[in-house]
Amino acid sequence: MKIISFLTVVIPLVVLTTQASVARIPDGKHIASHKVVVTEVIQTSNYTYLHVKESDSLKWLAVPSMQALAGDTYYYSEGLPMQQFESKELHRTFDLVLFLGGVSTEPIGGKPAVAANPHGGQTGSQPYTRKAAPEVKKDIKIVVPKDCITIAELFSRKDSYAGKTVKIKGQVTKFSAEIMNKNWIHLQDGTENNGKFDLTITSAATVKNGDIVTLEGKVVLNKDFGYGYLFEVLIEDAELK
Repeated sequence: MKIISFLTVVIPLVVLTTQASVARIPDGKHIASHKVVVTEVIQTSNYTYLHVKESDSLKWLAVPSMQALAGDTYYYSEGLPMQQFESKELHRTFDLVLFLGGVSTEPIGGKPAVAANPHGGQTGSQPYTRKAAPEVKKDIKIVVPKDCITIAELFSRKDSYAGKTVKIKGQVTKFSAEIMNKNWIHLQDGTENNGKFDLTITSAATVKNGDIVTLEGKVVLNKDFGYGYLFEVLIEDAELK
């Protein structure tokens, strides 16, 4: 199964573009696009919330920050639905928000595909994955303390670290807040193992891009959030040290 980054796809956490990536399934078919008309726009520091009308129904979409106006028409493919999603920044709980990597101003053609079950597995015969923007290796050089491990070491010996608590020092390359009641941090320290140099961490801590931080949390392997979002290595519930 292809390993992709949750933050670079769902939220964007992540794909800072207004052009959606078309989801794909193994046989090459595409997921059908949805046409929506914007009725309301709410801007926050990380996301743009779009209240849209699709056919005769109204719904909320959340995308990486973009410029949008009421009356705009957009198209999107499948996203990640979040029920009772609480935005601390807006002091508001949405009954349902569909998180997207982006929207398109042009139709996203194709046939309907099978959606994955949010609790794991699929609702049909074929799972699908999304096309993610590749992570870029930054020119970072971190002096790693003796009580920390490097990202290269973590990936090279991941099986031995599974389920254990580790401490990592690095530079924040991406930060996304309040996704599934967690903050998501991408960290790099300049080391690399077989092309893997970017580590995803969940935490209650708030950081900024460019911050040099030390985080301590539990190593989890092959974490599957459903909808094709699978992490080979993830550090969960990390605390700033």
